[in-house]
Amino acid sequence: MSELDKTLYQRLGGYDAVAAATDDLLGRLLKDPLLKDYWKGKSEVSLRKDRQLIVDFLASAAGGPAFYTGRDMKTAHTGIGITEREWELFLDHTRAMLNHLQVPPREQDDVLDFLIGLKGDVVQPQAASVGIA
Repeated sequence: MSELDKTLYQRLGGYDAVAAATDDLLGRLLKDPLLKDYWKGKSEVSLRKDRQLIVDFLASAAGGPAFYTGRDMKTAHTGIGITEREWELFLDHTRAMLNHLQVPPREQDDVLDFLIGLKGDVVQPQAASVGIA
């Protein structure tokens, strides 16, 4: 099988590589002063479940054999209030993780293109404040 015939999942290195990338990225997000509160109050069990959902989602979306059982991205993120600034921070951490793990440029572009395609489902328009007259 040529490189051109391989799925992104295969080009990234398979399940272990996707899991390592998820662990690295989650570590970065949980340490970020602006983003860490999204996991505030979660138990270790809940964090492990979230991690596994992310691994399964990414592996499946990249063409791997994982089966994602979570909600679609729009449903999963509706009401959370993720802002444009937080989205950009997430992408910055993703780029740092990809560089840290020495992911080749083509695969970095493919991962980032995929994630950017999710933006409309993750970043919800901020509701305007309604004042009482």
